[in-house]
Amino acid sequence: MLSVPLQTVELNPDETPVAVVIWLHGLGADGHDFEPIVPALHLPNDLPIRFVFPHAPEIPVAAFGGQRARAWFDFAMGGTTDLAGLRKSVIRVSDLIQNEIDSGTPAERIVLAGFSQGGVLAFQTALYYPRRLAGILALSTFLADGESLGSATAAANAKIPILMCHGQQDAVLPMAMGKSAFRTLKSRDYNIEWREYPMGHEVCPEEIQHISAWLQTVLAS
Repeated sequence: MLSVPLQTVELNPDETPVAVVIWLHGLGADGHDFEPIVPALHLPNDLPIRFVFPHAPEIPVAAFGGQRARAWFDFAMGGTTDLAGLRKSVIRVSDLIQNEIDSGTPAERIVLAGFSQGGVLAFQTALYYPRRLAGILALSTFLADGESLGSATAAANAKIPILMCHGQQDAVLPMAMGKSAFRTLKSRDYNIEWREYPMGHEVCPEEIQHISAWLQTVLAS
């Protein structure tokens, strides 16, 4: 069965883009959530980047008492991740990547970014993607498959640059979950950087500055 295409919010630069960032929102949000971050990044004019913000489908979510919300997979607070649902979302995001490749952007010029649940999906897509990508931006998130990571990850992305950012006072996804993911990836020699901030489950101005600098580094021509 073919996957249902995701609806997206798209921000295109004035010049022909030299790279694409596909940015995945968190549980209960939508593609507009991180749209305002683009001007706040203050990217240089000589690095025109296209930003694609997909909307997750609406599904019943255990964490919300079974109410329907936009989610990349079902999730219960303190419970387990719906890996089958996650795999369905991986297929949909992989289709988005292929759309950008078909439109002329090489895979190695595409960054996958994600916040919270979107970060889980960014990891699960990029680490197993068969073609080299530009980087993974993982914000306030964790690894869905934890210690089992590595058995089927793609050699093409064995050295992919990764930036992980997390809030020290995160009460939704405690920083220990992010640090555990960082240690797992570091132990497998991924090219990973860790940043933490005195904040909760959110994004702060200092973090945005670090994201901008990281994007400029990994997407430098």
